[in-house]
Amino acid sequence: MAAAKKGTSQGRPGRPLAVILLAIVALVAGMFISGHTKPRLGIDLAGGTSITLTAKAEPGQGGAINATNMKTAVNIIDRRVNGLGVSDAQVQSQGSKNIVVNIPKGTNEEQAKAQVGTTARLYFRPVLSEVAGTPSTEPSASSSGSSSSSGSPSSSASPSTSASSTASGSASSTATNAGNAAAKNANPGDVVPAADTSTSPAATPAPSASGLDTSIPADLTKELDKLDCSKAANRTGREGKPAEKVVACGQDGQAKYALGPVAVDGTDLKDAKASLDTQQGLGWQVNLEFDSKGAKKFSNITGELAKQASPNNQFAIVLDGQVVSAPSVNEAIGGGRAQITGSFSQQEADDLANILSYGALPLSFVTSDVTTVSPQLGHDQLTGGLIAGGVGLLLVVLYCLAYYRGLAFVSVLSLVVSAVLTYTVMSLLGPTIGFALNLPAVCGAIVAIGITADSYIVYFERIRDEIREGRSLRPAVERAWPRARRTIVVSDFVSFLAAAVLFIVSIGQVQGFAFTLGLTTVLDVVVVFLFTKPLISMLSRGGFFASGSPWSGLDPARLGAKEAPIHGRRRRGTAGSEVREA
Repeated sequence: MAAAKKGTSQGRPGRPLAVILLAIVALVAGMFISGHTKPRLGIDLAGGTSITLTAKAEPGQGGAINATNMKTAVNIIDRRVNGLGVSDAQVQSQGSKNIVVNIPKGTNEEQAKAQVGTTARLYFRPVLSEVAGTPSTEPSASSSGSSSSSGSPSSSASPSTSASSTASGSASSTATNAGNAAAKNANPGDVVPAADTSTSPAATPAPSASGLDTSIPADLTKELDKLDCSKAANRTGREGKPAEKVVACGQDGQAKYALGPVAVDGTDLKDAKASLDTQQGLGWQVNLEFDSKGAKKFSNITGELAKQASPNNQFAIVLDGQVVSAPSVNEAIGGGRAQITGSFSQQEADDLANILSYGALPLSFVTSDVTTVSPQLGHDQLTGGLIAGGVGLLLVVLYCLAYYRGLAFVSVLSLVVSAVLTYTVMSLLGPTIGFALNLPAVCGAIVAIGITADSYIVYFERIRDEIREGRSLRPAVERAWPRARRTIVVSDFVSFLAAAVLFIVSIGQVQGFAFTLGLTTVLDVVVVFLFTKPLISMLSRGGFFASGSPWSGLDPARLGAKEAPIHGRRRRGTAGSEVREA
């Protein structure tokens, strides 16, 4: 039997053992090199910040605070702050009009707070004027080519960077990003039609028949002159009514704008994604897709903006009364798809896409409470959970020692290898995907001890069954493996499937339990195939286990073998018979 397996992985157990040893060394080294030597803890174990948001209905829109809109708001905020759902930022509704967001310590709390706080409606407004963010003491000179009423301010813009863009079905053009050189707008760029993969050119929509009103009323001029965007308190809360002209600040406070009525509502935007343009060399860009109603509105407004000179050829993306981007338009854009291009870094493109994708909440919210969460209670519960897990693990080891004797050595070593892999992977997943270890996740790891030990027991029992049939240890180990392997794989697949379904349908901390259970189930398969099986094959080749010692757990006499084989070397008897020498 051993000769038949020579050259295979079963005949050379050192190979898989070397593979898993190298994997452990690589993971541990990666853990220390990255500096993340401990799993990131969730809010219940490490503490953090709890933010309570209260829904605020617009005047005359009291019916907007309903279960459907609150559920939508929870989902949007959850996607903003939680990503994959395992970073343990908990978002849940409380009562009829409150949303509670728990942000664990160790995440980028300031960034998460900013994302949670930006809960107002998203609007696309045409830019009427752009000036420096500090208050004006006298009317500024009108910029070349801008269209505004007499005495209205506009930017005395010096030339800014330009981006070359190629529109679908049109020649390449160079568009200038309008704006004050000293007042850099967040994520400036150009808006061009999305690349068309068809052979026919994109249709150019007809401009709006009503034309674009770029005049600025005198009272709005005064308001713009007085506005000081260098103060953070003045940068938000200036949404105004959709049909009115308003003033607003840029994100960094270095620029301020006079804006026209809302041309496109954020709810008309279906999707926004950041991508890297590798074909035209435009770098990072944001791809926009509007619904049918939004596509028509966007077509009309871009048709009008394309006729204007800077800065009136720009439209401002306004969230919570703050201009997050003000790209320029060079041509009318139809089809409901467009791209914002410019000198974006990947982070800038991702941030803008995130705001565009999740900014259009159906309700506005105010932050009614911010509380620091103490980790003391969680640590007390964790201590109790770890004690329970330690007692459970000790009972498993004692059971294995009593029932399997020497084989308990294999099961304990396998559990240690599984624990090392689980710990290192969890530590590395913290900075990689934002995984946070919370109490339910700890419970999932404790439950996994039983699942992991069960895999070893299945294999041990198959080996003992073969010995009961009268086979010696080495053939018994190899014959038992195919049957045990099928049982282990099917059992672990069922466990993983249950964990995956639970992860998909659950929310909050329950996802931590499901994620940990699924992770440990996958690692169980890895350990059984690359460590437990090869180790038993190696131990079966001689010594303590091969001798059939009563303390090995594989003694044929104790197992009630039909015909106890004689372990040892083979020798020839008379008349060509073969017997074993004790």
